[in-house]
Amino acid sequence: MRIPLSWLREYVDLPATETGRDVQAKLISAGLEVETVEHLGADLKGPLVVGRVLTIEELEGFKKPIRFCTVDVGQANGTGEPQEIVCGARNFAVGDKVVVVLPGATLPGGFSISARKTYGKTSHGMICSSDELGMGDDGTHGIIVLPPETEVGKDAIELLELVDEVLDIAVTANRGDCLSIRGVARETAIAYGLPLRDPALLDVPGPNAFGYPVKVSDPAGCDRFTARTVTGLSPEARSPIWLKRRLQKVGMRPISLAVDVTNYVMMELGQPLHAYDRGLVQGTIGVRRAGEGEKIVTLDGVERKLHAEDLVITDDRGPIGLAGVMGGADTEIADHDAAENGGSSTTDVVIEAAHFDQVAIARTARRHKLSSEASRRFERGVDPQAAAAAAQRTVDLLVLLAGGTAEAGVTEVVAPSAPHTITVAADHPDKVAGVSYGRETVVRRLQEVGCDVYGQDELIVTVPSWRPDLTDPNDLAEEVIRLEGYENLPSTLPRPPAGRGLTARQRLHRRIGRALAGAGYVEALNYPFLSEQVFDQLGLEADDPARRVVRLVNPLSDEEPALRTTLLPGLLGALRRNDGRGAHDLALFETGLVFQPRDEQRTAVNLSVDRRPSEDDIAALDAALPYQPRHVAVVLAGAREQAGWWGRGRAGDWADAVEAARTVAREAGAELGVRKGQYGPWHPGRCAELTVTVDGAERVIGHAGELHPRVLKNLGLPARACAMELDLDALEQVGDDTPQAPGISTFPVATQDVALVVDAFVPASDVEAALREGAGELLESIRLFDVYENAEQLGEGRKSLAYALRFRATDRTLTVDEASAAREAAVTLAGDRTGATLRA
Repeated sequence: MRIPLSWLREYVDLPATETGRDVQAKLISAGLEVETVEHLGADLKGPLVVGRVLTIEELEGFKKPIRFCTVDVGQANGTGEPQEIVCGARNFAVGDKVVVVLPGATLPGGFSISARKTYGKTSHGMICSSDELGMGDDGTHGIIVLPPETEVGKDAIELLELVDEVLDIAVTANRGDCLSIRGVARETAIAYGLPLRDPALLDVPGPNAFGYPVKVSDPAGCDRFTARTVTGLSPEARSPIWLKRRLQKVGMRPISLAVDVTNYVMMELGQPLHAYDRGLVQGTIGVRRAGEGEKIVTLDGVERKLHAEDLVITDDRGPIGLAGVMGGADTEIADHDAAENGGSSTTDVVIEAAHFDQVAIARTARRHKLSSEASRRFERGVDPQAAAAAAQRTVDLLVLLAGGTAEAGVTEVVAPSAPHTITVAADHPDKVAGVSYGRETVVRRLQEVGCDVYGQDELIVTVPSWRPDLTDPNDLAEEVIRLEGYENLPSTLPRPPAGRGLTARQRLHRRIGRALAGAGYVEALNYPFLSEQVFDQLGLEADDPARRVVRLVNPLSDEEPALRTTLLPGLLGALRRNDGRGAHDLALFETGLVFQPRDEQRTAVNLSVDRRPSEDDIAALDAALPYQPRHVAVVLAGAREQAGWWGRGRAGDWADAVEAARTVAREAGAELGVRKGQYGPWHPGRCAELTVTVDGAERVIGHAGELHPRVLKNLGLPARACAMELDLDALEQVGDDTPQAPGISTFPVATQDVALVVDAFVPASDVEAALREGAGELLESIRLFDVYENAEQLGEGRKSLAYALRFRATDRTLTVDEASAAREAAVTLAGDRTGATLRA
């Protein structure tokens, strides 16, 4: 929410010396997030004046239309003579009042103005557009044309209010009251201890039988609807400069007088309004839920198919607006420009000021992907008591600015409701904050935010209508604490009880993170949401268990409505983004939960907050949740080792992904099996299947290797990208993280090398497993150090695998015969199992 300081001062008498930075500091101390203070016109320097166009000469022979103008600027140029200016704009004519910047001035952005020769003429200044003055979009896309009554030679900087400070506040979801000048002015008045001139305190006539007919069929969706009628609006009336400038400063574009007034009042009071062309509304205005299949064309020109939960505004024809979101095109206000194009200008309007259900509006806006200034406010909470005042304020402005007449009829449909009261102990804020505020301070602060407070030790607090976020005692405690100043709370470090620390699972996760970081991987944390379309992009089979997802009822994004069953989509998305930004050598990792639906769907119970849940309550909640195993995954692309004077470098490949899995297994103290596999996104010839042995049975817990080229193309990833993912909980289950001291033997090692020839399709891991088993207990380690293929020497379809075997006994020095016997036993078993023969 953008808050011009000049507008704020209308309702709070701030000291003249207070700057936007000072107000920002006060509001931040009070708990509002003021992100920036924009200094409008900080680098603007005059002379900038009002001029009247005397003559226009069209210059010929140029690629674009160019006009040579003479402009009367009064005595602003020191001579009183007409100012000669070259201009390319076409939206003004002789006699129009325009904004002229004279030589010696400086425009926003440091653009200095001087007399210069252009298009064969000398231009002494410039006729300005709103963009050139940093005013924002005024809808004209051309020169600013001022009202005819504007005085020639008048200072345009003051006229257009070009110098101001604007506070940009990031309003949280619970503070809808601060989406208005009124709400921020209230917070400012409290912060400075000054009185507030509430713009909603107006004399409002009571409802009567002469107002425009309204029927509310869904009081739960619309508990208040106020309608007022103004007739006889002048078709020639325009929004005054001050009104346009305030709308521009808060980030809105001026459109037409009637629309500008409703937007102005919305920004001022926080109550969204809508103006209907009375001549286009047919019959009674109604509020109801949409019928399934009904359609409406909204003001943005889009035809929308309505949902049965959508709240709509209707007349005798059907829907004429999406309640609280956007009006319909059928009853749109027509301005003077529309009349000039053959239409008719609106002279009679019906003003709607209503209060709609927050959830209904939020769901409608999300369903139709149609967020508006009105829906943003209704979603966060609008003061229902402000509707009548906002309608009255709109009527007053239309009568004042457009010469209209306010009809005596006032319609107000109100669903009965009682004010919300909260009972709270007077010392409750003291207990929450650990500070002794005292009853007087608590009562004073609650009254400052608009609460009515009664009682002594136990307070009965009536919450103001503009603060729907205050629902329980802790909310009231928060109000007292924030207004007294979070910075005044004492800092006390908690003292954990002795003997407690990280769990074994937490220690494992930290060790794995440190190990992968030490191996050159960078941790990337991703949102746990995905689109089910990604499973097709990853090439998963139709019956793959990963396709069974948990869908969110209220997702953050409709494009990602499901919880992840694999970490790869998020990591690969991070890889793609970084690669697209020029970082081509990447190695990322993530540990996180994945979500797997249970076979039996259960509904979680709502637990009471007045007591600690029992073990059975917690077990029931857990049973309603999906399975949430923790996975670990890595992705890498580009160079694994950089080239330089020290060597040629090396590109990352499938072996690095497999080694990352082994690194994780070592930290978990688990024995990880690696064998050839084929699954989903991985290249079928460069995919390793990762296994562990659980209760004597082998279980696949993940895969590693190079991704399939088709997957790389689908996801826009760099060539030869690799990935690994495995089930960390399954690895932890079979692992033993008890620290093991390395065994140091005093006896020498006996090394034996062996080269075996096998069929090309035989996995090296199978040969290694046979050698390890055949060698027996004397084998200390085995390492594959060479793979050789040569059809002439080995035969077609054959390969040679060379292994280094290290033998050692714990109690003696091995003899040559013992080492050779162990080697022969290993070779014999490898030959029996894999058909391996010794290479000559």
